[in-house]
Amino acid sequence: MGTDAITDEDLMLRIGEGDQTAYGMLVDRHLSLNLGYATKLLGNSAEGEEVMQEAFIRVWKHAAKWDPARKTKFTTWFYRVVTNLCYDVCRKRKPQENVEILENIPSSDTGAENIIAVDQRSAQIKKVLELLPQRQSTAIMLCYFQGLSNKEAAEVMEVSLNALESYLVRGRRKLAEILGAERDQLLKEIG
Repeated sequence: MGTDAITDEDLMLRIGEGDQTAYGMLVDRHLSLNLGYATKLLGNSAEGEEVMQEAFIRVWKHAAKWDPARKTKFTTWFYRVVTNLCYDVCRKRKPQENVEILENIPSSDTGAENIIAVDQRSAQIKKVLELLPQRQSTAIMLCYFQGLSNKEAAEVMEVSLNALESYLVRGRRKLAEILGAERDQLLKEIG
């Protein structure tokens, strides 16, 4: 049986028994994606790394209590842990600290014009997402940037599916308003 055939939930059971190899496998599977997510939420790679260290410490500590009969998948539980740790970091910040949400939008075309366009688009998205309430921003990031389903994102955020969908609707509406106002302002400046 290859390592890909072993589920995250099985790894948690093995980690609960003190299996360090299983722990290493779980870290290898989930560190990169979740580090990117934490860094996007916090706008700071050093804080993102600290959050991931704490999140994986919690994996080790809570693995012995992992209940395979639960309906929650490991990934959903782990996103919730990472999200809550990021919220804790944000709450401890001073209000005037700038929170950058996204670092980059990936692109396969590395031409100079495209790099400039991607940087401009990334800066615009960062700026606009900073204006959203935290829950709306988190919902948008989980669903659109992390690829979670609405149900999974609702579980991560510990809200009902209806509440998550409300955050998404209000967040998209606010984004459209902000981007529309910026577009109108730009057209006035040009014309």
